Amino acid sequence: MNKYAFDHLCCTLSFMSNSEKIRVGIVGASGFTGAELMRLLGNHPEMELVAAAGDTQAGIAIKSLYPSLAASYGDMLYSAYDPDDFQGLDIVFLGLPHMASQPIAADLYNKVGCLLDLGSDFRLKDPALYPEWYGAEHSMPDLLDDFVYGLPEIFRNELKDAKAVAVPGCYPTSAILALKPFVDAGQILTHGGIVVDAASGVSGAGRAPKPNTTFATVDENFSAYGLLTHRHTPEIEQETGCQVLFTPHLAPMVRGILATCYARPANSGFSTEDALELLCNYYLEEPFVVVDEVSPSTKATLGANTVHLTARVDQRTGWLIVISALDNLVKGASGGAIQCANIAMGIDESAGLPVSGLMP
Repeated sequence: MNKYAFDHLCCTLSFMSNSEKIRVGIVGASGFTGAELMRLLGNHPEMELVAAAGDTQAGIAIKSLYPSLAASYGDMLYSAYDPDDFQGLDIVFLGLPHMASQPIAADLYNKVGCLLDLGSDFRLKDPALYPEWYGAEHSMPDLLDDFVYGLPEIFRNELKDAKAVAVPGCYPTSAILALKPFVDAGQILTHGGIVVDAASGVSGAGRAPKPNTTFATVDENFSAYGLLTHRHTPEIEQETGCQVLFTPHLAPMVRGILATCYARPANSGFSTEDALELLCNYYLEEPFVVVDEVSPSTKATLGANTVHLTARVDQRTGWLIVISALDNLVKGASGGAIQCANIAMGIDESAGLPVSGLMP
């Protein structure tokens, strides 16, 4: 076989291989969640990124903004958003700021295989909650019920063949996975005594510079914010069925969420052993949940699509404590989104998703 014939064969085989892959697009690909989607998709055996829109970076090479992605995407450029580039794709992820996905959803809903919104635009089922917690009316309230809440550990069956998915927020993911087993088992009081204190790394605030997320502000600092008014409160309440006092904190780290959740047991005989056993049984078959007696740490989840959980019951004060740790950009955003997409497309749920964190 001469060199031309060999090169032609290689090119043909490559095209055939690529054509068999699930075609993926990202709108908002230049943000942190978009970059994390690209990192994970670069190692995905079944999916191929074919469109990456980032209006603020249109015409710029992906590797110029994120050198870490150079090996996966070579000279691929960000494009300006054009619905024609995305309609007909198998999967489209929206990595946009809160309340920015609605007009894009109008372009793409029912025109792609599965639309996954990593923002908050379709998480809340009650449209009346959007003016209260997000300061604006929802422009597409009729679609809210069409979006499956994208937490596979709770809604796996609903995600199969889903056409639209609302990917949870990182704080709600950590709180819901910690509390839901106890709610479902009837082991905690759901009103008047549930507190979620959670701390996040600065990447949760997004790529755009803000006065409160500069290095000089965040370094050696720890602060609470969104007191009584944080927009993730109704999302946690909706999916747990609990009344929750939620207080988020900004920690001097890039990635990670540590959520400490407090609840009152429904019966006085409930023990630490009972709580750990309940968690273990609830998540026994889950590939991305680790339950252990050891108190979890954010560093153990760095770069992984895994959430670590533990629980204690303090007999002296009568409180149940459930602690969860996860990477806010992976399990709390982009990894969770790919996990949902895997399920929706009927492929291995764990495809392309790391389970082990990076240490040291």
